[in-house]
Amino acid sequence: MGGKGALLHCGGTPVAVPAPAVPVADPCGAGDRFAVTAAVRLAAGAALDDAVADAVGAAAEFLAHGGVSGMRAPLPSTVEEVRRRGGVVVATGGCFDVLHPGHVRMLAAARALGDCLVVCLNSDLSVRRLKGEGRPVNRQDERIEVLRALESVDDVVVFGEDTPEHVLRRLRPDVWVKGGDYTAELLPEAEVVRHWGGRTVVVPYHRGHSTTEILSRRA
Repeated sequence: MGGKGALLHCGGTPVAVPAPAVPVADPCGAGDRFAVTAAVRLAAGAALDDAVADAVGAAAEFLAHGGVSGMRAPLPSTVEEVRRRGGVVVATGGCFDVLHPGHVRMLAAARALGDCLVVCLNSDLSVRRLKGEGRPVNRQDERIEVLRALESVDDVVVFGEDTPEHVLRRLRPDVWVKGGDYTAELLPEAEVVRHWGGRTVVVPYHRGHSTTEILSRRA
């Protein structure tokens, strides 16, 4: 139903799934985003009403970020400036929902590897798919504000998928950084980054600092 959301009819009483109000310049592509999200969620075994609710949210989020025009958004000016002077662009990614010392230390270590650090941030809907209901604790705009306030972070870009491959192809960082108990070869993004000659680096994981642990102490 366009800006009104969707109506799910499986027999019996229809279920209305309202859409959040978002500013829309061009609705082109919203239906495609709805269809793709619903299909992926159903293929993963989601209930029909959950799949439709996620699809409505994904379509709204797509439009809120500029729709088709937002997909062609320019690179952060910091990245372009660093590239012009031959510097090293570093990127990392994650939800960064409840910022803690482990995040801060990882971001500082990532920034030390180059001349600018761009954080690829999971959107609110992406966090919910990955972490479940009740997440994120902090909304996307709040997470962006906190990250940009850190001395180590030069810019933030948001992606709505579960993994950052698409945004990485746009940014083409020289170095992709992850924190945790990984090896660079096992990270799925490593193959993507190698396509343009970039490298993947894993920085130390700081045990005792995790969003899940912090939230469990609040429960």
